[in-house]
Amino acid sequence: MSDQNPDDQQPLEELPLDEDFMDPFAEEEDQVQKLTAERDELRDRFMRALADAENARKRADKERRNAEQYGGSRLARDLLPVYDHLHRAIDAVPEDQRETNAALLEGVELTLRELGNVFAKHGITVLRPEIGEKFDPQLHEAMFEAPLPGTRAGDVIQLMEPGFMIHDRLLRPAKVGVSSTPAS
Repeated sequence: MSDQNPDDQQPLEELPLDEDFMDPFAEEEDQVQKLTAERDELRDRFMRALADAENARKRADKERRNAEQYGGSRLARDLLPVYDHLHRAIDAVPEDQRETNAALLEGVELTLRELGNVFAKHGITVLRPEIGEKFDPQLHEAMFEAPLPGTRAGDVIQLMEPGFMIHDRLLRPAKVGVSSTPAS
């Protein structure tokens, strides 16, 4: 037996142990955790970049479609007075002189018809609200308001100038007179 008393020996739990000896793979685990975190961060950045690229593609596609549909809006707006002037030219010829100016009227009407065809080809439609139609502030501009017996408040009572739409956008509102509450 040994000289030492068994009570004098230190228990195993209390012996100081080298940490590297305890976990020889601790350094590798730390490296794996760092690499996993870096991978996750790169995956996140990649997914965000992919989403940004997809959003940019969709935005560019929408802008391209808008340019195709509405790119001619300014030119169309500039042509609207030509449409109005051609109508005024036809309306300016008195009934008793229509037969003598038939060739001129026919030429103006053909020009007006061709302009209408060009408008239709590019998605431009004419807004001509009917008398008695309800006033719509999204499509009409009220030029005056007057009480008119036999009408309801807010009804169109006169069309002064037609309006125009390009596809689903308003180019110019129709200028109308609107009925107010009829006077008693």
